[in-house]
Amino acid sequence: MAKITELSDQPKYTIKKVSDLTGILPVTLRAWERRYGVLSPDRKGNRYRLYSDQDVAIIKWLSIEIATGVSISTASSELLEGRRKNEWPDIVPLGLSEAKTPTSISPGRYAEELFGLLTRHNEADATILMQKVISQFSLESVLLEIISPCLFSVGEAWYKGNLSISTEHFASAFMRSRLYNLFQAYPIVSRGANILIGCAPTEEHEMGALMMAVLLRSKGYKLEFLGANLHLDDLVDYADMEKPSLVILTASTRSAAMELIHAQSKFFTLKSPPRFCYSGSAFILEPGLISEVQGTYLGGSMVEALGSIKQFTATKPK
Repeated sequence: MAKITELSDQPKYTIKKVSDLTGILPVTLRAWERRYGVLSPDRKGNRYRLYSDQDVAIIKWLSIEIATGVSISTASSELLEGRRKNEWPDIVPLGLSEAKTPTSISPGRYAEELFGLLTRHNEADATILMQKVISQFSLESVLLEIISPCLFSVGEAWYKGNLSISTEHFASAFMRSRLYNLFQAYPIVSRGANILIGCAPTEEHEMGALMMAVLLRSKGYKLEFLGANLHLDDLVDYADMEKPSLVILTASTRSAAMELIHAQSKFFTLKSPPRFCYSGSAFILEPGLISEVQGTYLGGSMVEALGSIKQFTATKPK
């Protein structure tokens, strides 16, 4: 396979074009340049950044590394060390992009294959499969059509007694590490409506909230992911200090959903109350719970949630 150094280093792409080609936001590209020194776009003439084919290939390579569990700092260090030794990485296919490379295999088939690998504790092949799907599908497809169904299958198999607790923990840990790395790959946005997202009190399953956090940050929203089993009174105190526009909590069980019944009234005690929103599989399994919980239900899918959040935030991401 060809090496990145074999590509042209002639500057020709604007930062917007590079973002379109790779699916990486301009703010992320600037952060990678500033923090890690892995990109050196040409800035002659009108001072606009112009990127080469080599730069685009480096961005794609970094995206793949991050998606398969490597932190951006580690990937950057590896790249810079390889450059020093003149050991450039291979050219990789398109990474986290809206565009899809041609494939005859459906996301559902990949979800089934990933489920099989994880239930056999085959971390090596599962990592390779994650790299493959990242190169072929958009971030939304990876999250919604591959990771989500795989996690659902893992949970269902465990619930039916067909999967050991150790295997369920292994699969969850594998997915969690990939999602955290994706979340941390995007820069912390300092402007715009602030969003706090996490899990209802007693809710230990954070995957749904974490996937939503990854998707929102990839779209350029300012947010904090607060994790599982949040203490409601403490969260209200934190919201009083941070003044978020939205607080989003997820629940996958009835008991966790019931913990949210008084959340809206607690937030209303604040001088500047945030909009309280909620979602999760508990409300899909028992739609009647929606009428019991005050606040704004974001819908039964991340697509619906994204649409609602875009309407609710005072400052929409570019």
